[in-house]
Amino acid sequence: MGRSNLRIGRDISLSGGATRRQFLTWSALVGALAFAPELSSATARAQSAIPPDYPFRLGVASGDPLPDSVLLWTRLATDPFAYQGGMTPGVVPVRWQIATDEKFTSIAQEGIDLATEFDGWSLHIDVKGLNPGREYFYRFLVGPHSSPVGRTKTAPAAGQALQQLDFAWASCQKWEDGYFGAYSDLAQSNLDVVFFLGDYIYEYAIKDEGARAGQPMPESASRETMQLSDYRDRYALYKADENLAAAHASAPFVSTFDDHEVDNNWASDISQDGDDPREFLLRRADAFKAWWENTPVRANVKPAGPDMKVYRRFSFGDLVDFSVLDTRQYRSDQANGDKEHAQNAETADPSRTITGAEQEQWILDGFSSPSTWNFLAHQTVISDLAQGLDGDRKVGMDPWSGYEASRHRILDGARDRGTKNVASIVGDIHRTIVSELQRDYQDQVSPVVGVEIATTSIASGKDGADVDGTGAAIAACSPHVKFGNARRGYLRGRLTPNEWRSEVRVLDAVSRPGASIRTATTVTVPEGRPEIQLG
Repeated sequence: MGRSNLRIGRDISLSGGATRRQFLTWSALVGALAFAPELSSATARAQSAIPPDYPFRLGVASGDPLPDSVLLWTRLATDPFAYQGGMTPGVVPVRWQIATDEKFTSIAQEGIDLATEFDGWSLHIDVKGLNPGREYFYRFLVGPHSSPVGRTKTAPAAGQALQQLDFAWASCQKWEDGYFGAYSDLAQSNLDVVFFLGDYIYEYAIKDEGARAGQPMPESASRETMQLSDYRDRYALYKADENLAAAHASAPFVSTFDDHEVDNNWASDISQDGDDPREFLLRRADAFKAWWENTPVRANVKPAGPDMKVYRRFSFGDLVDFSVLDTRQYRSDQANGDKEHAQNAETADPSRTITGAEQEQWILDGFSSPSTWNFLAHQTVISDLAQGLDGDRKVGMDPWSGYEASRHRILDGARDRGTKNVASIVGDIHRTIVSELQRDYQDQVSPVVGVEIATTSIASGKDGADVDGTGAAIAACSPHVKFGNARRGYLRGRLTPNEWRSEVRVLDAVSRPGASIRTATTVTVPEGRPEIQLG
């Protein structure tokens, strides 16, 4: 048996909003647990609020793997569709265990943490002292209740020679648009890590129609999310999906957010509808708090009001660095009224940014890494997805095509540092797009710097098609785009020192559960050459 740890919940302090009576209750419970780590459920129930019903209906997850550490997550809820997930105010002691086998005969570490209403009964357990490149299994226990068993894996040791990394990336899972069948396939893929690149929830009011008509929902689902309780309810609705829960339990996730976790196409302190920035920042603070509560990320990512630093870097041996970006919180407002528009002086303005100056420099510094591959994992396409011919060329203003100077500085920085294997993995656009990364897409001699693969959505956009009108228009006007598909699904990749190989996994439909999934194409990028090979 490994060591046993007692951890105290992160918000147990008078400054966290607790009354003195609550603080003393917590102190008493912590003291009891410290002196009696094998505290029986009956004793714990007398001092806390052990739920009588099964509390793990939102599943388990792990995330942000490091060579010696991984983050374990759960959020207690006895009824995902009830107010506060069916939980009653109080302190719930939760035992966690991490083992080297699924049957927990060899426990590496275990401990007790406290779940409280102040963090929405979520737990974020940063387990340290693990072995690098090792598969582990974990679970949580509350009274007589045991959570599902999750599988996770630590990153290899820094600089260690790594011959293969199996990973996936996904985004955009609008619940009301369809079933999350892609996650069933992902969960069976035995991956080392999964990147979720934004739009985990959607803030819009949900109508009782379409693929999910008649399914239970929280009362707040009928209105747009505006405050903390609304956002918490929306995450509970999504996390109650069994395929999403299976995916989270199958491998560690590295997550970032995009716009819909807060408000469509927000930029810094500017909302879509031009709300008072002070009011919008209050909403953003609630949205960020709910995102942190429901995401397997560490305590150092926890927001301070409307501010949350989520850009961070993960290395896997000597093979690859993944720089995970935030292209929402620090960006300039979208150009040209955020409409499809020709690029002009406003999009080229060097004072405008999609990353902010500090994050931009951090990205550039990352290009000096000695790793074989250098990936940017982020929200939306760097590539121009132009439409329109005969002098009527237009691009989106929300992606990097509306922030040309930012794109120039990043790609020039990679070139100037001699970074050979630059890759970009993104989501957002509800279609798979495979394209070449270039500094200037209207310059015929602009060199190819890297390769970008945008994953389609998990469900957003409904069933889709292999080829739709938008995809055909992009192909006609964007010679750097080498493949497109507008069905739902995700990307599954294998990285080696010699190549990056990706499978475009697509579903025939998300309007019904259990639809078949297939590989639409395979994309191979050889090491040292930004070439796109299909098939």
